[in-house]
Parts: sequence; structure tokens; C-alpha cells
Amino acid sequence: MFMRIRLLAMALLVAALVAPPVAIAKKKPAEKEPAEEASPLAAGTFSGLSFRGLGPAITSGRISEIAVVPGDTKIWYVATSSGGVWKTANSGTTFEPIFDGEGAYSIGTVTVDPNNPLVIWVGTGENNSQRSVGYGDGVYKSIDGGASWTNVGLGESEHIAKIVVDPRDSRTVYVAAQGPLWGPGGDRGLYKTTDGGDTWERVLEIDEHTGVTDLLMDPRDPDVLYAASYQRRRRVWTLINGGPGSGVHKSTDGGATWIAVNKGLPESDMGRIGLAQSPADPDVIYAIVEAADDESGFFRTTNGAASWEKRSDYVAGSPQYYNEIVPDPKDPDKIYSMDTWLHVTEDGGESFRRTGDHHKHIDNHALWIDPDDTDHQINGNDGGVYETFDGQETWEFMTNLPVTQFYKVEVDNGEPFYRVYGGTQDNFTLGGPAR
Repeated sequence: MFMRIRLLAMALLVAALVAPPVAIAKKKPAEKEPAEEASPLAAGTFSGLSFRGLGPAITSGRISEIAVVPGDTKIWYVATSSGGVWKTANSGTTFEPIFDGEGAYSIGTVTVDPNNPLVIWVGTGENNSQRSVGYGDGVYKSIDGGASWTNVGLGESEHIAKIVVDPRDSRTVYVAAQGPLWGPGGDRGLYKTTDGGDTWERVLEIDEHTGVTDLLMDPRDPDVLYAASYQRRRRVWTLINGGPGSGVHKSTDGGATWIAVNKGLPESDMGRIGLAQSPADPDVIYAIVEAADDESGFFRTTNGAASWEKRSDYVAGSPQYYNEIVPDPKDPDKIYSMDTWLHVTEDGGESFRRTGDHHKHIDNHALWIDPDDTDHQINGNDGGVYETFDGQETWEFMTNLPVTQFYKVEVDNGEPFYRVYGGTQDNFTLGGPAR
């Protein structure tokens, strides 16, 4: 029986092979493209993988700015130069990354709306001019305390130094944009919105090489503004740090018109300028000025910048990296200067001394001073965030902020855990297990 079935199957197969074609129309099959061999580096190879944070927080990393919610000093927002924005709601006991899903990792400034603590403004792109500077993609706004973000424009600004909100109207906001570091043009200058970021107007434009690096709003009259312009250009071989575009400008009509207020400031080309207005006496305004021909120094005005008086020759060690000053909320003669080593003057700029950096990392970029207790301060530097309660005599280091900036990364073949190694910005070479 089995043999008969086998013979029948063979006969049918032979008949099929030798039978003439059937006379019915058949559709010609479409020619197929030759199959390409899939690359091992194609996206599909990695589609099942996701990024995870390895840290470390042991040295942390460069901080651009610290914003503390007025009236609730447990809530801070920390802008990092190379690691996004972080939030703490418990005075630094824990930090949460709140900007990882956005378009830039480098942050220049963060600001809390004085009228609504849930409204947060972020300017991307750190506000320095060093070789390793990271750039950004404009201004972001959150209306839910950082839970979600909207990019509201100025995408070609690349480096944003300051954002100031009008305390009378949260829809009115000013953005000081330094502009691209490696080329001309872009969104450069001082910008203003009166509709909460829907549209922007450039209210102070100097030239294609000059942006705005600092901005003051008079607490007595928010229509009175002081802006510091900054001309710069980074090249591979040097930094052109200054020029005729740098200077101080004043508006008394909310930015509609401006006048230069440089009488008494250096007559040579100026570089980066930092401004501060004393909360204790708003008539007192300070300027730390980088200038050519050994004319750099610390200046003061008490007449609304009609004229400036030079107080001393002090200037930060590397102005393109620092040159930011922070006034004491209660003492008009006391001003802190961000510098390699943190400095302070207690006589209105006539003399400066170093403070307590021997208990903390150097290279200071940010300082928040508690207006109710000036011995309570939070400092941001190239090594992370520190807090003091005794006027900088001692500091507590926040060991849980993993924003170390790595320049190089390598791995080994160790078992059972391979190790990751990296050379960092200012914080040695570090290594640790992957798991």
C-alpha cells in the first residue's frame, strides 16, 4: 500500500514538471530589490537598550545658577553647566532631574517667577566663554514646578546669562542673551516678552558680535533697567574677549529706549561686566569690569549710573569664566565676587579678601544668600553645591548631585563587573564598576 502511494506521488510530480503551460493570463511578479545586509550598527540593533545614570556624585560638577523659591527655602532649582536642571523640595536631601527630556543639557540660568512659584524659566547654554562651553537651544518655561516644559523661543541664542520677570506682571519677562560664542549673529542682545513667551522683541541690540551678559531691574521701579553688553568671539587658538561693543546701558521705560552709562568706566575696550544692585540700598549699584590696558576694576555708582567711581583694581582671576557679583541683602557695603577663590568686600569694593574656600571646592559661579539670615548661603561651583549656616566658616557638600562633566570615557574587561573610567573637568580621573 505504502509503495503504491509513493509511486503515485512521484508520477504526479513528474507530470507537473513536464506538463505544458496552462493558457490563462498570469500577472508578472514584481521584481524585488536585492536584499541589503543589515548593518550591525543599525538602529534596530539598539532598540531594546535605554540609558541609565551611572553617576558619580562624589565630585559633582559645574553649577551655573541656584534659584530658591521665595518664602519656601526648602525648594531649590539648580542649573548645571553640563547636566540639565535639578530640583530639591527638601533642602538638598534629595535631588530630582527635571530637564532630561528637553533639547539641551547645558544651562545658563534658572529663574522662579516672583508671583507664582510654579512658573520656572530656564535659559539654556552656559554663560561662560571657556573652550569646553556647552550651547543651548533657547528659553524654556514650566507652569507646573518643572514637571513639564515648553520651549518658548530664542533658539539661536545658544548662551543665555539672565532671565528677569517683572514683579508687576508675570507675562513681562526679559532675557539677556550672550549669543553664539563661535560665530556672529544669532539671537543676541536683550529680549522682552509681554505675553509670557509667545512672542519676543529684541529691545537692546548692539551688533552681530555683542550680546548681553547681565541685567538689573530696579526693585523700586521695574521699568528702570541696567544691562551689561559683552563683545566676544571664541577661536580655536584664542578668545577675543572684549571690544567696543561692551558697556553698560540704562532704560527708564521698560526697554523701549536706552542710553549708554559709561562715564567713569574704563575708556579702553571692555570685556565681561558683572552688575549688582544693593537690596539694602538700591541707590548703590556695583560693576566689576574687565578691560584692556590694565584698566580693569571694581566700580560703584550712587546716582543712577550717571557716573561711576572706581573703588579698586580688583577683578576676577579669569573674567570670561566669572565676573559675577552678589550683594549682601542687608549690608550695602558687602558684596561677594564669584572667582576661582570666593572673594568678599565689606567696604564697598575698596578691598577684597578670600572667604572660606578651604572647606569647599573652588571655581565659584553661583551664590544664593538667605534674605532673612545672611549667614545661610548656598554656593555653586565646579564641584557641585555647598551650603553654609555660619557665614562660610564651614560648608556641607551635597553628595547626591551626579553632574560630573567627563571629557573622556573608557571601559575595561573586568569580571564579574566591568569598570568605567573617565577624565573629568577639574575633578581628576575617576573609575567605578558598572553595576
